[in-house]
Amino acid sequence: MLGPVLLAASRSAAIRRIVSAAPVTRPMVDRFVAGERLAESMAAVRGLTSRGLEVTLDHLGEDVTDRSEALRSRDAYLALTEALAGEGLGARAEMSVKLSAFGQALPGGHDLALANVTPVVEAAAEAGTTVTLDMEDHTTVDSTLAILGELRTRFPQTGAVVQSYLFRTEDDCRALAGEGSRVRLVKGAYNEPASVAYQDKREVDRAFVRCLKILMSGEGYPMIGSHDPRMVAIAQDLAHRLGRKKDEYEFQMLYGIRPAEQERLVAEGHRMRVYVPYGTDWYGYFMRRLAERPANLAFFLRSLVGRG
Repeated sequence: MLGPVLLAASRSAAIRRIVSAAPVTRPMVDRFVAGERLAESMAAVRGLTSRGLEVTLDHLGEDVTDRSEALRSRDAYLALTEALAGEGLGARAEMSVKLSAFGQALPGGHDLALANVTPVVEAAAEAGTTVTLDMEDHTTVDSTLAILGELRTRFPQTGAVVQSYLFRTEDDCRALAGEGSRVRLVKGAYNEPASVAYQDKREVDRAFVRCLKILMSGEGYPMIGSHDPRMVAIAQDLAHRLGRKKDEYEFQMLYGIRPAEQERLVAEGHRMRVYVPYGTDWYGYFMRRLAERPANLAFFLRSLVGRG
């Protein structure tokens, strides 16, 4: 079971140095990350939207260690908002933010993250777009949902992510499924203990379906974040049975994963949003993608051995 090992490695500085230095790493990273610079990410956005896809952009950076890094994250998102407005992409592209990048884990982190993310949400609204708060490990959930509540008092379109592998998530879905809410449901990609999260894939899948039923039955706007064909089919069936129109929910998938399926859903008239990460701090994101997909991991390890 290499998945948990890789998730732990995603926070290891020593392994980061080894992986970053490996010649095979860059081509693999380029599959999942749109580039290191804002201009590269905007080129990716233009390409995706020209094919009928929608986008959510993530400037990579998490677990910041000081307030200056948190301010740099804020400023990177403000620059992104300006770029989206300048190209008139606000209706097709939104932004995803990790509050750890805004200082959530620092002393006084809850208030600091709220203070740093608020101008980003304000700028997004002015640009005709919005922000979704990514969910991280279980220790951050209460703070993230509290910040969501604060932001939604002024910007009700602000979205949130919930992770089906956490025991608490069904209750969170019930609380979030009200009118006007935007909720992205994913399975989860952090190494969580058995005391708070399902460990068996089948249990995670069953929890995903239970959460999906709650969101689809609610009054909000569900965003189904899954590459699993079964979950996509279940979501389509639920939407049909509950009378949801195709513009009353959307599918979301990661940049570089199942692009043919993404375009198939668009061709069928579904809203399909691609999660597009960019930036220099790609290591943690990259390692979580390897942990999620055994085929990618096997290819990467074979390549490392071959290079060796």
